[in-house]
Amino acid sequence: MKKAIFSLMLLLAGCFTASAQEYETKEEFNPHWYVQAQAGFQHTLGEIKTSKLNSLNTQVALGYQFDKLFGARFTVGGWTSRGGVNLKGNDYRYHWNYIAPTVDLTFDVTNAILGYNPKRIVSFGIFAGGGLNVAWHNQEAACVDATIKSLYPIAENQVEFMHYLWDGTKTRVVGQFGANLDFKVSDRVSIGAEANCNFLKDRYNSKKAGNVDWYFNVLGGVKIALGPTSKSVNYPVPVRERIVEKVVTVHDTITVEKERFTKDPLRRDIFFTICNSEVSKAEMPKVEDIAEYLNRFPESKVSIVGYADKGTGTAKGNIVYAKKRAQMIADLLINKFGINPNRISVDSKGDTVQPFDINDLNRVSICVAE
Repeated sequence: MKKAIFSLMLLLAGCFTASAQEYETKEEFNPHWYVQAQAGFQHTLGEIKTSKLNSLNTQVALGYQFDKLFGARFTVGGWTSRGGVNLKGNDYRYHWNYIAPTVDLTFDVTNAILGYNPKRIVSFGIFAGGGLNVAWHNQEAACVDATIKSLYPIAENQVEFMHYLWDGTKTRVVGQFGANLDFKVSDRVSIGAEANCNFLKDRYNSKKAGNVDWYFNVLGGVKIALGPTSKSVNYPVPVRERIVEKVVTVHDTITVEKERFTKDPLRRDIFFTICNSEVSKAEMPKVEDIAEYLNRFPESKVSIVGYADKGTGTAKGNIVYAKKRAQMIADLLINKFGINPNRISVDSKGDTVQPFDINDLNRVSICVAE
């Protein structure tokens, strides 16, 4: 009776071993809102000394990061802009106030090149967009215009310096593009710097130049995510070893036989890190599994197909990476384990096929031996 119970326990243990599934947890990007506050300096392009056309500037933003590459933000910036005229060695300066609400599309360059990494400290991005520039308080420009006309009559100089002089409140369309550099200090907080270029029609600084007017902002500040920027995702890890328990009772003696493989086709998914075609130590046991299977069943062959993820690199480059990854496994089987090359086929799908829903898992070579 005791032996019968022991046999049943061994059989149940074998069932649990065969059905066990392993999972690996990985941090993936999580879409999120953020707010940003910045302050710095503005330079309005003009003809007098650069330092005399600098002024203070501020900007606040509300943004949404859709995925690891693309986002959008609504910004409101402004304070003062400056202008000036140089006539016979004399500078005549003036300033006015403005506010500029804009909408930008953002692109994370670092993630595009290096792939997403939730622990990355430094990230670089670019953006472009447009909106409105609302300007007022242009009285100083009017005073400069009056002074110049009184000192240097137009008839004498044949020049009208403030040809586009305006008053009241003026609203104009403005375009914007620029770049930003962020330094992460916690999961949700980063500090950073931004430089943006703004352009609008040739009436902004009251002077006629025959081209668009420009102003440039250099800003620094803090960005706070309003939710988690990453999330934990569990995905199954291929089981390295298949164990079949057989319980045989002969003359009241219990024998447990373990077989490492059956004749069923063997599949191993060998994963790679970004921009890498070397098989890591963690993935090497899977190559050993394939070699052992091929040695156990001499008539079997293995097909190795390399893949690359769409989220990184270019289609042309990914074809090369995927082929290198597949060939690396083939070379290991041939050179390290002595497998006949005629039993190995190698192919590359690049990023044209994505076997997994999670982007980073597609840096893989799928090996099927049968």
